Amino acid sequence: MTEKETDWEFGRDIDGLPVVRFVRGEREGRPWADLLTVSTPGEIGAEIGGGVVSAADPVEFVLSSMSGWVVSGSVEFGEQLLRRGATALRHGHTMYRDLAGDPPSTGWAAWARTPLRDGLRAVPCDRDAEEVLPACLAAYGPAHPDHRPGREEELRLLLSGRLIGPVLPAATLAVDSDDRVVAGVVLNHFEGVPWVANVFRHPEHSCPSLGRDLLRRSLAGLAAAGSERVGLAVSEGNPARRVYEALGFRLDHSLLSVIVP
Repeated sequence: MTEKETDWEFGRDIDGLPVVRFVRGEREGRPWADLLTVSTPGEIGAEIGGGVVSAADPVEFVLSSMSGWVVSGSVEFGEQLLRRGATALRHGHTMYRDLAGDPPSTGWAAWARTPLRDGLRAVPCDRDAEEVLPACLAAYGPAHPDHRPGREEELRLLLSGRLIGPVLPAATLAVDSDDRVVAGVVLNHFEGVPWVANVFRHPEHSCPSLGRDLLRRSLAGLAAAGSERVGLAVSEGNPARRVYEALGFRLDHSLLSVIVP
């Protein structure tokens, strides 16, 4: 049984005592318990019987009452579910960069002028999805940790602003001499914070640092527009995490998402 309290829902045992809390959504066409944590005394909305919480095993509770759900929580909790037959969906890390208090040593203006190699030009990310799709889909081939079905539709929604929020003016594409998109940084406004929703480079392009260079320009654009910080999510095993760390992003938290059997 679950009970909604503001932004949280609580999974409760047969006595009505809270076992877990989470934010409910939908993912992969399934009900989704996001940010799931074990309930503790004193939580808002969980004060039943003087703040008493259930003694039930939270792993057993999820397995018995949330079959078929996607559950996103701590890596430790997700690994316990995996040992009980759950299917791994994504191990991701959320990172943020302080734009206001931690400018690069060379200054934002220098980052804004980061040159693109091989005769490429930086242009705004305001093109039709059909122009952006070929390079982006090629970047997420079968060997990529973020390869998954449905990425084409996801990108269409992202570029239209209908997935997580509107595309920001600092989002940037790189085009070649034939005006074809070869790489890009898609920035959206997500829950009040600029969000790096996608960084891609066509794998046939010879400049592996292109994503980094575009991201520098985009971050400088955000800083110039007055944004104080920017966030992103990166999957475990994605080598791009090293690039993000080198550009000043710092780990905020990690989540393991699984499908409950």
